[in-house]
Amino acid sequence: MKPSIILLRGLPGSGKTTLSKVLNEEGKWPVFSVDDYFTDKNTEVYKFDHKSNHLAYESCLHNTELAMKQGISKIFIDNTLTLEWEIEPYFKLATKYQYKIFVITVENRHQGQNRHQVTHEQIQKMAQKYKVVLY
Repeated sequence: MKPSIILLRGLPGSGKTTLSKVLNEEGKWPVFSVDDYFTDKNTEVYKFDHKSNHLAYESCLHNTELAMKQGISKIFIDNTLTLEWEIEPYFKLATKYQYKIFVITVENRHQGQNRHQVTHEQIQKMAQKYKVVLY
């Protein structure tokens, strides 16, 4: 069976991080997220810096590629992935390293709150740009 990369996409507060913790079998499989870049490893405090957002995306993609080079058979990506440019690099990596790719959309049907203090207005703007691609 081909190794797999599973992209968990959804708006802030939808439950992507919670679902990734369920699916990765108690840490058996890596979960990479843009949030990792902004989270202090010692204190778990999250501090977003918009100016560094591009570095966070690069870091997540880099970590994913390192895991693929190691041949890890299941890799999870936990990001909003609302725009095509956010998803496309993972498809390229999946092709390059012969990974089967799955995209799972997570919806906030549990009235969850996002931990990033993203305002309702910002989430609405993200939702308007959010596209489901039909191939």
